Amino acid sequence: MITTAVVFAAGSGTRFGGSKQFARLGDERVIDRVVRTASASCDRVVLVLPKDHVWAGQPVHAVVAGGATHGASVRNGMQAVGDDTDIVVLATASHPLASNELYRRVIDAVASGADAATPQGHLPDAIKRHKDSTIIETVAKAELAVAQAPSAFAFEPLRNALATGNNAPEELQLIEEAGGHVVFVDGEDTNLHITTPLTLEMANALIPLVPQYPQGNV
Repeated sequence: MITTAVVFAAGSGTRFGGSKQFARLGDERVIDRVVRTASASCDRVVLVLPKDHVWAGQPVHAVVAGGATHGASVRNGMQAVGDDTDIVVLATASHPLASNELYRRVIDAVASGADAATPQGHLPDAIKRHKDSTIIETVAKAELAVAQAPSAFAFEPLRNALATGNNAPEELQLIEEAGGHVVFVDGEDTNLHITTPLTLEMANALIPLVPQYPQGNV
C-alpha cells in the first residue's frame, strides 16, 4: 500500500504577518519539520510551495507551485500524486508538531476502510453563538470537535471529489458531501495550530512534549 503526503506550504501568512512556513521552530524551519515527519511516515512527499520558491531542503518526490486559493493548491499538489498511490495524506505547515504516530493513526484508519480520517481536537471552553458583541445562545459541545491535521484520504474518493470543482473550504467537507465515510482518530494536545507569532512561540515550548515514536515508513 503506497502512501503519498502532500504538504501545503504555499500560503502568504496574512494572519501570521509573514511566511510562517519558513519561520524557525526549534533548530529548523517549520516546513523542514513537516517534511521530515511526512517523509518518515509516508512513501512519498509532494511539496506545495509559493510560486518561484526554490526548495533546498530534504529531498522530496516532487515540488509544485501553489495556486491562488487553497483549493487550487490542493489540485496542483494532487497532479503530482502518482496513480499508484493508495492513500493520500494532506499535511500543512500550520500543524508542524503532528507526530509520526498521528500520521500513522489517520493512515491506518483509511487502510481499515474509511474514505477519510482526521485527528480529533477538543473544545475546552464554552461555545457561544453571538451577533457582534451580544451572546445569543450557548451551543452544546457534546457533538462538536475540532478537526486537526494531517488528514488521510483514500486516493480515488479524494480525486473524484476534487474533480467536481467544488471549492469547499477543506477536503474533508468534499468527502462528507459526496457521502463518504469520514472518521475521527485520537488527536494530540501538542498538535498546535500555528496562526500567529505567539502560537509559534507556544509551539517552540511544546517541542519537548511531542510524542516520540520510531522513525520509518508505516
